[in-house]
Amino acid sequence: MLDAFVSPWPWYLAGPLIGSMVPLMLWIGSRSFGISQNLEHMVAITQPSMIGVHFFKYDWRASRWSLGFAGGTVLGGFLAGVVVPNPESVALTESARTMIEGWGFTQGIGLVPPEMFDLSLRNLLLLFAGGVLVGFGTRYASGCTSGHAITGLSTLQPQSLFAVLGIFGGGMLASHLLTPFLA
Repeated sequence: MLDAFVSPWPWYLAGPLIGSMVPLMLWIGSRSFGISQNLEHMVAITQPSMIGVHFFKYDWRASRWSLGFAGGTVLGGFLAGVVVPNPESVALTESARTMIEGWGFTQGIGLVPPEMFDLSLRNLLLLFAGGVLVGFGTRYASGCTSGHAITGLSTLQPQSLFAVLGIFGGGMLASHLLTPFLA
């Protein structure tokens, strides 16, 4: 039973499970599914009344399921990484391994290369800047990758098509132009 949680699931099982989120979201009355909106909900929950920013004055309780989803995602990541870690390295093709080693990542290629996450000032600034850009991008695009790609495309929202093209195009561009500077 434990093997089912540490091994990758086949596409014919994982795909329909992810796809079943769309009718479930429509059934509960929501047209958005993703993580990025939860930061907005958390600010609305914790905003002191004296600040009074109009943007955060809404009924966040209507999105409690979304906060539960985000909490479950964090809990699942913790369980997968700490409680039931997978000792096997990430399976990469030889050409991908050669490319990454050419960038200077030599201390093991896994989910988190140690060179990217040492506590140097340069890496901390790059990670902070990347986080700000991702946060700005999700706000500017009115959602994140999962929200646009899963529910936005399946409910035929044209802005989601442009957002997904921009997200993946920007990710590919950044991985080829910026990642070599992290090593």
